[in-house]
Amino acid sequence: MDLRFGGIEGDRHFGVTAKANVRQPMYPKGSEIMNRRQLSIVSVEELQLIAERLGVDEIKPEWLGANILISGYPELTKLPLGIRMLLPNGGGLVCEGENEPCTGPGKQIANHYGRKELTHEFVKLARQLRGIVAYVERPGELKSGDQVEIQL
Repeated sequence: MDLRFGGIEGDRHFGVTAKANVRQPMYPKGSEIMNRRQLSIVSVEELQLIAERLGVDEIKPEWLGANILISGYPELTKLPLGIRMLLPNGGGLVCEGENEPCTGPGKQIANHYGRKELTHEFVKLARQLRGIVAYVERPGELKSGDQVEIQL
């Protein structure tokens, strides 16, 4: 995937700026702000833990609206604000913190398994496992199998 300033062109979160919403109550709704939520990154290990907690077979990254799936970092969601993820070709991402669990992905999971209660159970049981949001600090390409360097 081609990561540009603003994220992934064509993605619903693409853009250098975004409109303020309920996540930024300090600004008037709809006012233009910096887009710190260009990418959603999840880990294989944390998705498996969420599935175990919910008592289901699997949680697919696309059900959570994730752009990037990584493996080998089982505590991805606990990465601190501001860490950098460097791509092999020189691109870089900056972590903007946990992607808080919400009912949107919960509904996707509930619909897949035909169990309405999973909508709200996901919100409770996926805390500190939902992955992170990030923005593109330096454009680059990310390919399947690439090793990303996490700088703490």
